[in-house]
Amino acid sequence: MRIASLAAAALLAASVLPASAATLLEKNFWLSGPNYDGILPRCDDPAVTGKIATRFADKEADYWNSALTIERFDRHHQIAYSPWGRSFIPRRFCSARVLTSDGHYRRVSYSIAEDTGWLGATWGVEWCVDGTDRNLAYAPNCKMARP
Repeated sequence: MRIASLAAAALLAASVLPASAATLLEKNFWLSGPNYDGILPRCDDPAVTGKIATRFADKEADYWNSALTIERFDRHHQIAYSPWGRSFIPRRFCSARVLTSDGHYRRVSYSIAEDTGWLGATWGVEWCVDGTDRNLAYAPNCKMARP
């Protein structure tokens, strides 16, 4: 009981103290900053397009009760690479045309970013297929998925 009350008092005291900046020791050893390589897959890499197609099908089935899938990618092109400068997370912005299972060609805008994948251990991808952004996460017309 005594240990629990001491722990509670210490937690309360720590929560009312103002936040302070990192010390010189913390800056030198623990807060060294990002160490990015800037090595990202190309826009037409099958691992990237496969991840987009799989996640698109999962999203359509799970959230929208739809059987819509991406059948094929073509016309890949890079829009920008790290457009905000070297001090930001390296990102490759791409666009491509996809054929969806309903027979329509649509544009997909996507970005491949370093250390944004599973546990920050690999690259990640964010994407938006025109005409299927039903929750308007990248509205208007997937514009927010581009630089």
